[in-house]
Amino acid sequence: MTAGTPSRYKFGRYEIHVSRRLLFDDEGKMVALTSKVFDLLLFLVRNPGRTVSKDEIMAAVWPDTVVEESNLTQNISILRRALGDARGENAFIATVSGQGYKFVANVETGPDHVDEPAAPADGVVVAGARLKRYALPATAALLTIAAVALAVYMYKRDQTASPGERAKVLAILPFKPLVETDSDKALEIGMADTLIVRLSNATGLILRPLSSVRKFADPDQDSQSAGRELGADAVLDGSIQRQGEKIRVNVRLTDVATGESLWAGTFDEQYRDIFAVQDTISIKVVDALRLRLGGATRSATRGTTNVEAYRLYMQARLFQFRSTPTEIRQAIVFYQDAIDIDPGYALAYAGMADAYRSLPITSDVDPRTAFPQSKAAALKALELDDRLSQAHLALGYVASWYEWDWAAAEAEMRRAVELDPANADARRGFSILMTLLGRHDEAIEEMKMSRELDPLSLPTNALEAQTLFYAGREAEAIERLNKTFQIDPDFWIARLMLARILIKEGRLDEALVELDRARTASAGNSEAISLAGYAKAKNGDRAGALEALATLRGYKKDSYSPAYNVAIVQNALGETDAALTELEDAVERRDVRLILLNIDHKWENLRGHPRFVSILRRMGLSD
Repeated sequence: MTAGTPSRYKFGRYEIHVSRRLLFDDEGKMVALTSKVFDLLLFLVRNPGRTVSKDEIMAAVWPDTVVEESNLTQNISILRRALGDARGENAFIATVSGQGYKFVANVETGPDHVDEPAAPADGVVVAGARLKRYALPATAALLTIAAVALAVYMYKRDQTASPGERAKVLAILPFKPLVETDSDKALEIGMADTLIVRLSNATGLILRPLSSVRKFADPDQDSQSAGRELGADAVLDGSIQRQGEKIRVNVRLTDVATGESLWAGTFDEQYRDIFAVQDTISIKVVDALRLRLGGATRSATRGTTNVEAYRLYMQARLFQFRSTPTEIRQAIVFYQDAIDIDPGYALAYAGMADAYRSLPITSDVDPRTAFPQSKAAALKALELDDRLSQAHLALGYVASWYEWDWAAAEAEMRRAVELDPANADARRGFSILMTLLGRHDEAIEEMKMSRELDPLSLPTNALEAQTLFYAGREAEAIERLNKTFQIDPDFWIARLMLARILIKEGRLDEALVELDRARTASAGNSEAISLAGYAKAKNGDRAGALEALATLRGYKKDSYSPAYNVAIVQNALGETDAALTELEDAVERRDVRLILLNIDHKWENLRGHPRFVSILRRMGLSD
């Protein structure tokens, strides 16, 4: 070590011992960090209180390697999780929009303690130290677990030596029935969900969420090809066979790049209930993996002890993933059925809150009905469990999309990310909020992180394009949409988003083609009709625009129709007063699409109009 360079740094409840490349907390416990994450931390604490650019950090941490900015973003996220600093603007590492990062905690320096915790002489190496070997009874089952740990350790060790090091990605696929006629979806999907939750905060590991892996539930699905599509380094999959009161679960860990089977194990258990089976298997697998992964694993709480309530909850989630009006409403029914069986089921309330808040934007449901229902469900969930990330996320959406309380929205969104940094939906929600507030750099970073956590999420991919579009990066937005169409060419939200970009670029005929596809795929979403009317008006087709207006007004006679959508067409037709009257009506109705008013280019001609400015003030979007 260079003379005069501190050999110890202390901040918060942590202490770095530079010579041994170790990080300890105030209880003397080692915090496991990969080599590059340790280098990143050391660089930041050596520059406390100073904003360091991303280029400066990458040059210091990866001096001889050309790496992408996503490597830095991912390692920052891993470091925040390891330090319990998940919110991103919290006690240690702040994001400075458009510039870089700043280590904001007070840093003390000094010599290493002479009584620092000694590394055990035997065990598995983690971030330069050795992790004490667990004492295991000599039973066949537990010897198998030791074999798992060794296999995973060898795999991980071999993978961590390359330049530009990144966190490893593990995909846990839905378990499959060994016999098709014996399929039990709640058990098969639930087994994967339990393992994902238990492993989701293991240091140095990224877990693909259930929303991404659920599509690979086909019994004939090849795990290696699923892993490639998910961008995973390794895949864990399994099969389930039930005979009477016994159940056998076969589990396999596969290297995605080579197809090599890294480990396989078989577990035989009594089928008392699906909870006992999930807990027994997940604990054994987690214990096997934890030796190498380091760090604690989170309890996989289901929030209920009633098997039927749990089955209904899992069915609701599978319906809600489809994001169409019919399926969202069916999910709400299942959530309610689960709650009727178990009124203390916090996760079911949180799921219901998320389903209700999505209805106005996807299904033209009156926001004055849906958002209060969402808020009531979220508050009930938090009354039962105030650490549910999903419930705080729902409150963040209600605060921004309905109440226009932007400070409360940001607080709830940040809390959702803090409670579960790996919650891709929470990061997506926070990104959307940042876009609405014009903080585009933060929006892009959070949405990118959401996609990296959940790469096959259709909403995330489409909304990343929206984030780029409103930041003025249309070419990148179109590129992201093209990648979204590779996942699902008929995803209507992505088609709608592409039409918005084409309209701004004046490619109106192309936009109309996209809007026709979006309208068909969405079963008549009013925004697709509205944008088509706008495009026709701008294209000189006044008759077509008036036809769209008549269609939108016809919707109003039978059900709720957003006044915002009517105003868009009227404004394109040059009917300024009528458009402003509709916007004022939209304010009274709390139309969810008004949140775009301050960033949508279609209103540029009204920016200085007193009535328009008054609307923005009422929404808290203007001084």
